[in-house]
Amino acid sequence: MKLYLIMALIFHHNVVALLLVLFITNQLASFVIAQDDIDLSKGASYIFGDSLVDAGNNNYLQTLSKANIPPNGIDFKASGGNPTGRYTNGRTIGDIVGEELGQPQYAVPFLAPNTTGKTILYGVNYASGGGGIMNATGRIFVNRLSMDIQVDYFNITRKEIDKLLGASKAREYLQRKSIFSITIGSNDFLNNYLLPVISMGARISETPDAFVDDMLNHLRAQLTRLYQLDARKFIVGNVGPIGCIPYQKTINQLKEDECVSLPNKLALQYNARLKDLLQELNENLPGATFVHANVYDLVMELITNYAKYGFITASRACCGNGGQFAGIIPCGPTSSMCSDRDKHVFWDPYHPSEAANVIIAKQLLDGDSRYISPMNLRQLRDL
Repeated sequence: MKLYLIMALIFHHNVVALLLVLFITNQLASFVIAQDDIDLSKGASYIFGDSLVDAGNNNYLQTLSKANIPPNGIDFKASGGNPTGRYTNGRTIGDIVGEELGQPQYAVPFLAPNTTGKTILYGVNYASGGGGIMNATGRIFVNRLSMDIQVDYFNITRKEIDKLLGASKAREYLQRKSIFSITIGSNDFLNNYLLPVISMGARISETPDAFVDDMLNHLRAQLTRLYQLDARKFIVGNVGPIGCIPYQKTINQLKEDECVSLPNKLALQYNARLKDLLQELNENLPGATFVHANVYDLVMELITNYAKYGFITASRACCGNGGQFAGIIPCGPTSSMCSDRDKHVFWDPYHPSEAANVIIAKQLLDGDSRYISPMNLRQLRDL
């Protein structure tokens, strides 16, 4: 009798345990299946970089680099003209590209509290004003997300996507339907190597060649980590003509059609090597496509031939103060602001206007091999 009771109890316990396992499995399955009604056909953008594409991550950091103050965002329709933390008057290049590719929403800032659940399947933005490839870059701003930290954060998103879609569907979605966009490197020169206060020691001990080497070794490791997390379609921008921004022209007291040679020379040195790196990764990482965006020549074309594109100036910041080109004090509530924002290549001392971003984005989406190779973004999406 005692034996019968023990066996009955064991049987009962096992049945309860089995039912519990079945219940949990069913709940998980139904959670994953419930996501099937999400339209994933348009894919997602996962955006990494600096203030050129930051969509508001720095709003959530204790940092000196912030853009969530007016009049930034004055032409950003989605916020009714209120600042969102974008370092321009309207949309960033990342916003415009996502819109053109038919993605249902802008990639949301990773640090925003509502960046949870199915919203991450439409894209997440990890970019941070002041961030760079090197971890020391942007130290002058106190806080910023370096590329290493941005990849760490994507690793968190990656696990969430597994939970939402299940492992095999998640892998397929990331590898086939998601574009990984990287716009970084300018701050490594402007707010690291070229900053006398912070980097004098580094510059004495490190030649430009060695610094560029260092940058590329770090970037290779960062891109390889993304590949290991199932990224397959990459677009990587080179560094633009940073010697031509209103800030550099103003502090160096240049004429309208002049640029500072050292920053541009460093950018070109890095850019030549970046192209080789992307070629190497295309050959060595099976199934990956690394697209090279020639931002330097694209922006230089806008600066040199601005009138052809409907601009009245490529030297003067629309929003800023100080010096001949309003290029010293960043854009804020007390700044002077131009009335014809769509006629200025530069919104503030450092960043392009929405009108310039639209032209740049158009070339990345549909342009030829002068500016984007081995294919443009629409072709990358359809791969």
